[in-house]
Amino acid sequence: MASTHFRSRISITRLAVYILAILWLLIALYPFVFLVQNSLKRLMEFFTGNVWKLPEVFSLVNYIEVWTSNFPRFLFNSAFVVSISLALLLLAGSSAAYGLSRLKFRFSRVFYYLFVGGMTIPVHITLIPVYIITRRIGLYDSLWALIGPYIAFNMPITVFILVSFMGGIPKSLEEAAYIDGSTKWQNFWHIVLPISRPAMTAVGIYNSVILWNDFIFPLVLISARTKRPLTLALWNFQGEFGSDVPTIMAALILSMIPLLIFYAVTRERLIEGLVAGAIKG
Repeated sequence: MASTHFRSRISITRLAVYILAILWLLIALYPFVFLVQNSLKRLMEFFTGNVWKLPEVFSLVNYIEVWTSNFPRFLFNSAFVVSISLALLLLAGSSAAYGLSRLKFRFSRVFYYLFVGGMTIPVHITLIPVYIITRRIGLYDSLWALIGPYIAFNMPITVFILVSFMGGIPKSLEEAAYIDGSTKWQNFWHIVLPISRPAMTAVGIYNSVILWNDFIFPLVLISARTKRPLTLALWNFQGEFGSDVPTIMAALILSMIPLLIFYAVTRERLIEGLVAGAIKG
């Protein structure tokens, strides 16, 4: 009798969890559905009709207008900046994390706390110094102007996560490699880095989303229209007295597709990284 009562309680709890999960899915999914349904409307229908209703006539004219308005160029700009920044960020961040977590040297904890303290610095208070430095070194109004700030301001969180992960790797693996004549660089490249691949993937996905959606640095450091990334290019659809909202929504959908594809491809590795981090924590 007690066993049957216990099983019924488990079933009710599981049913409640499923219901809450479905409700949360609908809440999280509806903004995307709202974007899609209104991006398929004409401008007049959007302003005169009900924004919550499906379009009377499904039209792809907004997507065609976005794609023919130099959208591939903006897409390339974002992909170029994010890929270069992410590669350099992961390389520098993993190297710094290895030194801070596996090597013992004077002031190592001080350097680690400086990295952690970097996460508390607001980006906005650095815009004027970054702008001045960028102009003086001749990188203003170029895609390369974004790479330095992207690496600098995302380095603290990258080092913080990787130090925590690498610190949990058994040192006996490296000690056995030292006996076989391995160097510190070889240990980092052939032992620690492959083991840290789940954490590297999780950090890479996190940083790629942050960099892809960044707006403030392109706004300050980029002025030429052809060099704008996607986030700044959305301004092209804003007029002097109003905005073409359905076209902006179509542009948002198109700008989301690369991230959705990237997440679909790397989803399993992201989950592995999160689970591995939780276990090591």
